[in-house]
Amino acid sequence: MQLADTLQVLCIVSVALVVALFLADGGAARFATPADALTSIGVLAGLVGTDLLLIMMLLAARLPAIDRAFGHDSAMALHQSLGKPALYLILAHAVLLIVGYSLAGKISVFAEVWRMLTVLPDMVLAFVGLGLLVLVVVSSIVIVRHRLPYEVWHIVHLLSYVAVLASLPHQLTVGALLAAGSPQWFYWLALYVGVAGSILVFRFILPVVRSLRARLRVEGVDRVADGVVSIRLSGHNLRRLQAHSGQFFIWRFWTPGLWWQAHPFSLSAAPTGTSLRITVRSLGDASAALGGLRRGTRVSVEGPYGLFTDRARTSPRLVLVAAGIGVAPIRSLLETATFLPGQATVILRSHTVGDSYLAYELAELCRARGAEFRIIAGTRPPGVNSWLPADALAARVSLKTLVPHLRDADVYVCGPRRWTDEVVRDARAAGLPTRQIHCERFDW
Repeated sequence: MQLADTLQVLCIVSVALVVALFLADGGAARFATPADALTSIGVLAGLVGTDLLLIMMLLAARLPAIDRAFGHDSAMALHQSLGKPALYLILAHAVLLIVGYSLAGKISVFAEVWRMLTVLPDMVLAFVGLGLLVLVVVSSIVIVRHRLPYEVWHIVHLLSYVAVLASLPHQLTVGALLAAGSPQWFYWLALYVGVAGSILVFRFILPVVRSLRARLRVEGVDRVADGVVSIRLSGHNLRRLQAHSGQFFIWRFWTPGLWWQAHPFSLSAAPTGTSLRITVRSLGDASAALGGLRRGTRVSVEGPYGLFTDRARTSPRLVLVAAGIGVAPIRSLLETATFLPGQATVILRSHTVGDSYLAYELAELCRARGAEFRIIAGTRPPGVNSWLPADALAARVSLKTLVPHLRDADVYVCGPRRWTDEVVRDARAAGLPTRQIHCERFDW
């Protein structure tokens, strides 16, 4: 079952349980007056919205079970898709309760807001949480997000934890639905404790333990092209990380100016018991500084993450398609993937042949393993969505014409989000089922 289907079922079950809590407390009977109706709907909206927020946080907690079964990329896509519905429900919760209480008390909504802030317990924290939640969701809107540095966006998203925690006290002290000691109270606290525990263990404790145990250090930095370097790392008993070719880690380099920044980079060579390698393109001040890392710099990691590995294969043939620095996981996959000579095709897309990073290494690996290697260079046609250059598109080139046995192959695609989506669209147009298409998109 695909990730979207599985998690949709889990979301429905979770929401159904929340609705059951509301009904078990007699919520269906509280619709006698307009004020009661608005208040009841507001309470239900708040319960469902908070439930969705907790699901979002669980999806982002990087649980190994979710990552192994479904993949980090798909989990985060669903995480992002739940953001707006959760916010709308929480906003509806606030508005409906304010209006409902003002009708019941026969006062203006402004007077009701003031009463909430000054009389009801923990409401100041609730309003602070709502404001932080709005800030987090707005920062995630694509047009805003792409104007912010990654580090700023990441810090703003950490505020979502504060927003959810700030909203908890008023849920337990205002109203009788979650009265202390009731089954609803135990269930609700169990949700919070479960999500908080998952975040604490898998986002903080486990990465620290693994990093201390691995003792990773920079072994050397090799120039690949202008603005592109490969960073070689050494460590102790790295097989305990259980990393596979094609996966990525979240890296932190402990040097002045970089220690506070976390970078998601894929492995660009097959991991061994004593070494790892990543290949990085300079896309900003932080990534540019990585080219100057000194030998011996200490490194900590979170991960590994992703299903972009040979373990996801369903077919004997293999097609690897990369653009830009997306070549990194493709190169590591090619090194260890299982296939016979003639069963694999590697397609490297670039603006010019000179922009084809790690092309020499790919060519050597393809030659040694009997895989076909193609470089497709050129600029995209203006105003047209395509992963191919203008001349190839005019000649009606497609993934199917490039790989005659495409339907008998698994296709792995890595590159910028929009470009990757175009390759996936081409593969599906050729009749490939979803289970044979594997993606890693470069987008935060």
